[in-house]
Amino acid sequence: MNFNPCMKHKLVRKTVRLFAETELSPIAHEIDRDARLPMEVLYKMGPLNYFGLQAPKKYGGAAMDSISYAIAVEELSRVCAAVGLCVSVHNSVGLFPILKFGTREQQDRFIPRLASGEYIGAFSLTEANAGSDAGGVETHAVKDGDSYIINGTKIFVTNGGICDLALIFAVADFNHPRQSTSVFMIQKGQAGFSVGEIEDLCGMRANPVSSLFLEDCRVPRSQLLGKVGDGLKIGLAALDAGRIGIAVQALGIAQGAFDAAVKYSKERQQFNKPIASFQTIQNYLADMATWIDAARLLVYRACAVKDSGRPYSAEAAMAKLYCSEMATRVTNMAVQVHGGYGYSKEYDVERYFRDAKVTEIYEGTSEVQRMVISRAVLSKLT
Repeated sequence: MNFNPCMKHKLVRKTVRLFAETELSPIAHEIDRDARLPMEVLYKMGPLNYFGLQAPKKYGGAAMDSISYAIAVEELSRVCAAVGLCVSVHNSVGLFPILKFGTREQQDRFIPRLASGEYIGAFSLTEANAGSDAGGVETHAVKDGDSYIINGTKIFVTNGGICDLALIFAVADFNHPRQSTSVFMIQKGQAGFSVGEIEDLCGMRANPVSSLFLEDCRVPRSQLLGKVGDGLKIGLAALDAGRIGIAVQALGIAQGAFDAAVKYSKERQQFNKPIASFQTIQNYLADMATWIDAARLLVYRACAVKDSGRPYSAEAAMAKLYCSEMATRVTNMAVQVHGGYGYSKEYDVERYFRDAKVTEIYEGTSEVQRMVISRAVLSKLT
């Protein structure tokens, strides 16, 4: 594995960092406080291919490799994790499943709109009684001629408040729920499809997380992704890709908190010298730097395996598990370096601290990641 970033990757990092620091840094505090996704910035991101990072060029995408994608999401999340989340979810579990499982007609219809940012995508699996248990979906789809009538409620949908196209998981036969779980592509404005109130969350406040309601929502068969019963297969494939996105989002949060801690430690004076001169602070910074570097290597390995065409479930789970728990440790330590100021909303580390925790929960909790990893480990021993 080549540990030296190529010129392409350096250029991606430089370009996205400049955009994030110019467009997002000045408003990151405000949009977190107001729980507002900055649509004015998203409109600028569309023509720059942020919503089609890995979509083929024939559909208007950037056709990036997975490391370039990871760098882009990391740099956005380093400044504003909620926008990084929007981009990650849109690309990895919104657009990617259609690219992998959709028919040519479905791809021609939806991918250009998603890649351009005209449509924002969402992934809707979680329900009141279905989260870690992906097979526990209760939303149901009843066949009616050449359509399906869908009823159910999805909760905690990232991008839910602004999504133009949602991938909805529903059961077609309650007698055989796992074998009949299916995915439907539902557009904003379809009769019977509505958005609930935006959730008032601890972190990622600028992302419009909401519930989605389906009440006798008639969906034509042409909007069924794959076949009836392909739901779990599609969901697992999407979550593998999504876990790389969340891992690198956590990495960006940790990097942002670390950068802030280093800067503050050089500026903050105690006992007539900067606190960076104290060994305890130096030890904190050394641990943080080591954890971040280790996390980045796990992400890049998962990206490399993905791009090789080999199965990468375990590598994605390892990256997501380590990066998310690492981000929680690093942001906690960054707050500690800041002392009382770290607990103030006037400093970015307070926001990083709140944003980090949820990376251990969505796209599969840490407990689920350990299940995936342990199964991979045990399968090699049999």
